[in-house]
Amino acid sequence: MLEGSAILLVAFFALLFLGAPIGVALGASGILVIAIEGLGVMALPTNVWTGIAKYPLLALPMFVLAGMVFERSGVAQRLVDFASALVGPRRGGLAIVAVLVCLVLGGISGSGAADAAAVAAVMLPPMLRQGYPRPFTASLVAAAGSTAVLIPPSIPFIVYAVLIPGVSVPALFMGGVVPGILAGLSLILPAIWLARRGNFGLPAPDEARIPLWQAFKGAIWGLAAPVVILGGLRSGAFTPTEAAVVAVFYGLFVGLVIYRTLTWRDVYAVLRDSAEVSAVVLIIIALATIFAHAGSTIGAFDALAGSLIGLTDNATIMLLLITVMILLAGTLIDAISVFLVFLPILLPIATAFGWDLTWFGVILTMNVAIGAFTPPMAVNLMITCRVAGCSMESTLPWVIWFVGAMLGALLLVTFVPELVLFLPRLTGAL
Repeated sequence: MLEGSAILLVAFFALLFLGAPIGVALGASGILVIAIEGLGVMALPTNVWTGIAKYPLLALPMFVLAGMVFERSGVAQRLVDFASALVGPRRGGLAIVAVLVCLVLGGISGSGAADAAAVAAVMLPPMLRQGYPRPFTASLVAAAGSTAVLIPPSIPFIVYAVLIPGVSVPALFMGGVVPGILAGLSLILPAIWLARRGNFGLPAPDEARIPLWQAFKGAIWGLAAPVVILGGLRSGAFTPTEAAVVAVFYGLFVGLVIYRTLTWRDVYAVLRDSAEVSAVVLIIIALATIFAHAGSTIGAFDALAGSLIGLTDNATIMLLLITVMILLAGTLIDAISVFLVFLPILLPIATAFGWDLTWFGVILTMNVAIGAFTPPMAVNLMITCRVAGCSMESTLPWVIWFVGAMLGALLLVTFVPELVLFLPRLTGAL
């Protein structure tokens, strides 16, 4: 079995190194070990179907669709107008606006990449007019967009709940609220400091401003979306899966009827694009079940977990080791892939130390959120750099401050678990 474990891991990382997609690397390495060890190739279709035929996963494509509907219906621009009116004319004001808008949009899309793309497109022109450097803007929006995976509804939370028995989606949703807000607030401080130090981000005296009440009326439908989703979950009016459907129809109503920024041609394009994204994610999950089946059957994951536990019996040191490992992984692959690869290894460790699995899921998600804007691979940063027209290398002097700030928020959440757990307990989700 030790030989099988080595083949599984070497094959997986070799395929990744050769540039194979994460799903192909997971599935192919799993099939190879199953064939070599004679574990029963005929059982693979059943394992794949079992991996994706789970009720919480129904919410995933619907939240992807909801995020795209809101992204293309003009909600982001109206939220920017309202946040700008709320913050007022001050140095670094647009940096604060970018973070606030990302937090609200995160409560709609559940996707950091979609959040970063939408906000970058809206915020770049006004920030450039106020002298913000392009690399600074790309870094800030990429970091703020990463909070979308913490603010409910979160797609990684849904995947985590599917992979970890006994963890509920509502508990994760409620548990992510405070850490998500803390992560956003932690970015505002360095953003203001950098704007003052660099002497940029001061609005022109004659710059046109929308009155607060007018901006609020324009943004109220977007602001109400997270309230509708979380309020319905809290009241028991609908389940997380049903909440995803409600979010889709709410977004379509806003885009088609209220703002009238969506046409039926746009709706078709949104349906097509969201189906493509959802299919890719579900295929990766399906192929990951082959990898998980092979690894668990030959005992590879238990052996790796045992090796890590053997390094130390100190819970604090173990948490820091896991943090470093997941941060590094998060810089290379997306949150869902990190969960699919590492959760089979980390679950026995969390169980051995008696950690609360809801809290553990939130801190893991916070780790991969940081990885999403930390070079070299940084998915969010790639997107915002493309929008801003700058290289990733040019963002390094700026993005390092935001990485450090969110790491501080991560450590606070890691060592004060009640920041995660008190809201799920208060709402009865835990």
